[in-house]
Amino acid sequence: MQYAGVGGIGVGGGVDCDVLVIGGGIVGLSTAHALSRLAPGTKVIVLEKESGPARHQTGRNSGVIHSGIYYRPGSLKARFAVSGAAEMVKFCAEHGIPHEVTGKLIVATEREELPRLHALVQRGRENGIPVRELGPAQITEYEPQVQGLAAIHVGSTGIVDYGRVSAQLAQSSGAEIVYGAEVDLISRRASAVAVRTTSGLVFRSRMLVNCAGLHCDRIARLAGDDPGMRIIPFRGEYYDLTRPDLVRGLVYPVPDPAFPFLGVHLTRGIGGGVHVGPNAVPALAREGYDWSTVRPRDIADELAWPGAWRMASRHWRYGTGEIHRSLSKQAFTRAVRRLLPAVTAPDLHPAAAGVRAQAVLRNGTLVDDFLIRDAPRTIHVLNAPSPAATASLPIGREIATRVLRTLTAA
Repeated sequence: MQYAGVGGIGVGGGVDCDVLVIGGGIVGLSTAHALSRLAPGTKVIVLEKESGPARHQTGRNSGVIHSGIYYRPGSLKARFAVSGAAEMVKFCAEHGIPHEVTGKLIVATEREELPRLHALVQRGRENGIPVRELGPAQITEYEPQVQGLAAIHVGSTGIVDYGRVSAQLAQSSGAEIVYGAEVDLISRRASAVAVRTTSGLVFRSRMLVNCAGLHCDRIARLAGDDPGMRIIPFRGEYYDLTRPDLVRGLVYPVPDPAFPFLGVHLTRGIGGGVHVGPNAVPALAREGYDWSTVRPRDIADELAWPGAWRMASRHWRYGTGEIHRSLSKQAFTRAVRRLLPAVTAPDLHPAAAGVRAQAVLRNGTLVDDFLIRDAPRTIHVLNAPSPAATASLPIGREIATRVLRTLTAA
């Protein structure tokens, strides 16, 4: 297909596709995949600024197939995670992608955590998730090296390589995927949307879907929409456990419901290694995978957003602790030892970090659920936190359904 070259970005003269998706992570690729299933023959183009799929949030996480136990019954997170976990296992089985349903432990190590643990039991049952309550002796049956006052076993949790899943989605969708296509201009009219990349290519489409993850708010503003939020990047730093025999499966602490983070946990991956982490520290760039990566534009965006200041004033104590654990390996080790007393600092080897695209509202609220907003000929995915990878198939279907509804009505 020949696309328009450098020049104007008008939307006259026809279109190149029915749907243009910005973002080649797992949500964007799941949307393309869902469109091919719901409406065969729909022409879809995916624009991805990197040289391959799943280079950011999708490819830099723990690889967990989440059960949905943490999420408020009736929320999009709960609905999509529970159905998405089962669909993800089925998708992997159909396409020969290595995966495993391991189950996991959520362990209370302090008495003050027990009420929250019991609340998770009730929430899990309301969401239809298999949950078993455990005492200290039963914990060691699952994880001999883990100590706690009480725990719950969640049977439907699993592990997978989401990079492999994304590659399969890209292949199965039949979409045309254009790599190295960073978007710098969007022009929207009543009949179509035109998008220009930094290389000067122009793509015209009947519908636009914004799945740009760490840059989704910027894409929304390029389209002329006020997203009502900003992405504040939080880096999650991981270690690999040099003695993986200490952990059999997945072990999590009891999360603090005030924050949309699950705390430092232990995850045995598909390859047999054990990932430890992540913490959650403010990143100095939207793609800031270490402290040395600093992007003044990204920092300026954060400082200009009132919600960032309100969030900081509300949660500075929590943030200070996370930064301390980032800068001090001993402090990080102490956090791990709450669950795994046998671990020592030499057992932890630095691993690749990830960055979470956390949406923050003007009033400082950290958006906890998925946030999907409709605009003229455009759908913006403005918050797709964990368990977005787990829930990607039903999320993609939800977005595709909205797209087709708009196209049918046009």
